[in-house]
Amino acid sequence: MTTSIESPKLYLVTPFLFEPAPFAEELARALDAGPVACVRLQLRGVSESELKFAIDQLRPVCHSREVALVLLEYDRVVKEMDLDGVHFDPGQNRQTEARSLLGSDKIVGVGCGASRHLGMTAAERGADYVSFGPVSVDPALKSGNLAESDLFAWWQAMIEAPVVAEGGMTPQIASQLVGSADFIAANRSVWRHPEGSAAGVKAYHAAFKHGPGEAAA
Repeated sequence: MTTSIESPKLYLVTPFLFEPAPFAEELARALDAGPVACVRLQLRGVSESELKFAIDQLRPVCHSREVALVLLEYDRVVKEMDLDGVHFDPGQNRQTEARSLLGSDKIVGVGCGASRHLGMTAAERGADYVSFGPVSVDPALKSGNLAESDLFAWWQAMIEAPVVAEGGMTPQIASQLVGSADFIAANRSVWRHPEGSAAGVKAYHAAFKHGPGEAAA
């Protein structure tokens, strides 16, 4: 059994498509606005050379600020380019293979939808974290069960592996998960914030301070 945390750590998830050089500048502004534990690069529909170009743009931004950079699904590229780890979406079933390839010093994170069973299986296999979501209806995500707040509270009380809340995340929802999620993964609510990504990061940290019961304005 674990002790409830006081405040989650912020975990940023990139858009599925972006121009690497301008986005690297936007990412730098976000990371300079407040503490961020990890960034997940999740480009889709690009060639491997384009993916590696994006990595070359984002890696120095993250590593110069001591922020981990993990890659969606491409564990071979993680090893080749010495990134910090890999994240698998639900249904990928490649956790064991990735651990064998990457070794024990790299992060292997596993998305588990809203399934306690998948989460416990991933934790038993040595995942460095599991993620549950979406936490709210999100038109950009596939339909499915939502990860309710009681799932995170149960996990925090019963399971040792860190848990990430993600998918349809907002600062208001994040404030309700303080004490039950180790990490809050934010995407569009940061990158599409009307005042810019730095303001988006600050909004999350304000929400963490408010905690359950009163979201930040």
